[in-house]
Amino acid sequence: MTSTADEFSKLNIGGDWASSAPNLQKNLSLLSPEQVELAKVLLEKEQSHLFQHWSEPGVDDDEKCAFFDQIAKLNSSYPGGLAAYINTARELLADSKAGKNPYDGFTPSVPSGEVLTYGDDNFVQFEEAGVKEARKAAFVLVAGGLGERLGYNGIKVALPRETTAGTCFLQHYIETILALQEASCSLAEGNCQAEIPLAIMTSDDTHLRTMELLEKNSFFGMKPTQVKLLKQEKVACLDDNEAHLALDPHNKYRIQTKPHGHGDVHSLLYSSGLLKVWHDAGLRWVLFFQDTNGLLFKAIPAALGVSAIKQYHVNSLAVPRKAKEAIGGITKLTHKDGRTMVINVEYNQLDPLLRASGYPDGDVNSETGYSPFPGNINQLIFEIGPYIEELTKTGGAIKEFVNPKYKDATKTAFKSSTRLECMMQDYPKTLPPSARVGFTVMDAWLAYAPVKNNPEDAAKVPKGNPYHSATSGEMAIYRSHSLILRKAGVKIDGPVIQVFNGQEVEVWSRVVWKPKWALTFSEVKSKVSGNCSISQRSTMAIKGRDIALEDLSLDGALITEAVDGAEVKVGGSVQNKGWTIENVDCKDTSIPEEIRIRGFRFNKVEQLEKTYTEPGKYFLKP
Repeated sequence: MTSTADEFSKLNIGGDWASSAPNLQKNLSLLSPEQVELAKVLLEKEQSHLFQHWSEPGVDDDEKCAFFDQIAKLNSSYPGGLAAYINTARELLADSKAGKNPYDGFTPSVPSGEVLTYGDDNFVQFEEAGVKEARKAAFVLVAGGLGERLGYNGIKVALPRETTAGTCFLQHYIETILALQEASCSLAEGNCQAEIPLAIMTSDDTHLRTMELLEKNSFFGMKPTQVKLLKQEKVACLDDNEAHLALDPHNKYRIQTKPHGHGDVHSLLYSSGLLKVWHDAGLRWVLFFQDTNGLLFKAIPAALGVSAIKQYHVNSLAVPRKAKEAIGGITKLTHKDGRTMVINVEYNQLDPLLRASGYPDGDVNSETGYSPFPGNINQLIFEIGPYIEELTKTGGAIKEFVNPKYKDATKTAFKSSTRLECMMQDYPKTLPPSARVGFTVMDAWLAYAPVKNNPEDAAKVPKGNPYHSATSGEMAIYRSHSLILRKAGVKIDGPVIQVFNGQEVEVWSRVVWKPKWALTFSEVKSKVSGNCSISQRSTMAIKGRDIALEDLSLDGALITEAVDGAEVKVGGSVQNKGWTIENVDCKDTSIPEEIRIRGFRFNKVEQLEKTYTEPGKYFLKP
């Protein structure tokens, strides 16, 4: 057995260091050479307090080894290791204590980008270009969160996107990617075998449940080889301004950890080798999207078309933003030393930044009625070549921030431990000025209906602001489909206003369709002809590729399902008692939580439902 002195000489640490961790010194014989190296890193970074409570050798030895297993994981999952994490934390904590403005020396201006109008020729052209490009794209879903904030105990991607068809978010996303894959391949010359890959970033909270959801549902039609799960690890918590690592209050042999933020997706894609695999397979685009925005894919084809035609290295999908609205603004920042970047600036920083830069009114609406700085919705499209080049330089590390909650104005002590955080949309902060960074703005009714607030919090949202709840998210899907059909020439009644779970929402006709029915505006138009009308109280679900609406007058509920190869023309006057909407109480635990967080459910009184299981030509006329 080597002596303790030999072990410490391996550590290259003098007696002073050794005396700072006498309890570690006593236990060194338990450690492997790799663990000794990690101990050295900790002591060099002034973390000797971690060993203060260590017991004598022979007591808690398994726990001591488990401590170093955790340290090894924290070290390997962070670009540059724990030493880099502690160094960055010290710098950021010092800046935070000094009240340093991260945008000091920068002047904001409106960047260049495309503002699209749904359904016009320009939009249609971008949509067509995007569908063509889709076979060269990979999709990345950021899904590390549970639905607790929503009042839902499952993973968020398992939540129904809407309750007419009952399709969950993950199923909808996969079915849309498969529809894009097929549509894109049909435009390719020759034999196209493209399979669009999907990577899902999970966390300890969601990894197993996401895998179970996929396996239980046969990956919703995707090949299992198309889907890759990348698990995000947590980072160490910090106890004070000196970046001393925080011990777990329940276990003196564990470091307390918290999530690092969705910016980890970049380092995971890089370290997993997945980006290289995609690049070598000839892919050109990586599209990032969030877990519960049920409208997002309506905007993807056109946004991807913008990236291809404008040759953007980075394209942020955005929506019109009211001045001072609680959503980040996409902003061009120019430093007095000449550096520039196009970046999301959080709404609480944008107004003071503008005021400090010669705009006395700060963030105000222009003559359009909206802020000139579009609202960031965290949907990003990167060109893969420049993306890999950048990550090769940074190892996937993203500019971080720290947000400690201080006990008092002296900023010397924290109310509770903090940690470094990073955001996916901060990737452009490190890009050279030559990078082509732009944005694509689309109407919120088309592109943005996130589900993130529980009923109680949503009901407190000031009138006129978006609720971002399960209630508003579902109603937004019906509104979007109704407006798209209206644009395609269908006569659709306007909405009525109703209140569910304390939220006043527009209730449009409950219209839903499967992604393969229509991905683009042109496809919707090609499947609607003659004089079609849908009353406000109506419900319509279209589940099949070749279903056409021709002179249809609907007042009630109509569900049409058809296998591929079954061409169905739906027309005539469909009248029945339909589905009524019943209020439910969000506190009524006898109702499933995915229903009660919406505040309503459907009572299926009467409907016309037809299913076509054999290929052929059919007419559905009552």
